[in-house]
Amino acid sequence: MDAKTCLRKMQLVGVLNVATVDENGAPQIRCISAVHYDENSFYFFTAKGKNVTKELLADGRVQILVYTKFKEMIRLSAKAYPVADERQKKCIDTIFEEQPYLANLYPDNKRYIGICFEIKDASIEYFNLGVNPIFRETYTVGNGMAEFKGYRITDKCIGCGKCLKFCPQNCIDKVELKPYTIRQNNCLHCGACFENCPIGAIIRL
Repeated sequence: MDAKTCLRKMQLVGVLNVATVDENGAPQIRCISAVHYDENSFYFFTAKGKNVTKELLADGRVQILVYTKFKEMIRLSAKAYPVADERQKKCIDTIFEEQPYLANLYPDNKRYIGICFEIKDASIEYFNLGVNPIFRETYTVGNGMAEFKGYRITDKCIGCGKCLKFCPQNCIDKVELKPYTIRQNNCLHCGACFENCPIGAIIRL
């Protein structure tokens, strides 16, 4: 798995759950399917008068979530920026060519009341619930910054094994130099190890 494969899976799913932040700091979620992908960027179209446009122009932060039929969750976090004015028409025409249903919503030249946004730099979390143990990884697109989450067992560990006992994915291993370590790619981030460590040897990343 890699970032390009994740984007391809997003494209195949088609309908994206898009979350933005409104003027009161509250999350707002919509479904968007007016999208286009190329080698370097991800684009989406919406009407200029919609609240989502106002929120993106004011703040820009966006999270996009898809869930595939194979029980894969893909979450993209980024800032979206308006496509440059001289590229707006071409971007809109490309999306309408690839998504013919949009002509029912914005016939003829009425499509140009819309606006295209572009995402170049992003982090992507991939989470597969359809395998055992579960599998997760984090990737970046462009200059996106990956944010690593979960838990880590520190050198304070005394090797009592309680963390392993409570781990639902059995993703804690005994190793040579340290009593126990967490396989990060198989971790649910549920926190059971953290909550049940008797000496506080586990930290949240």
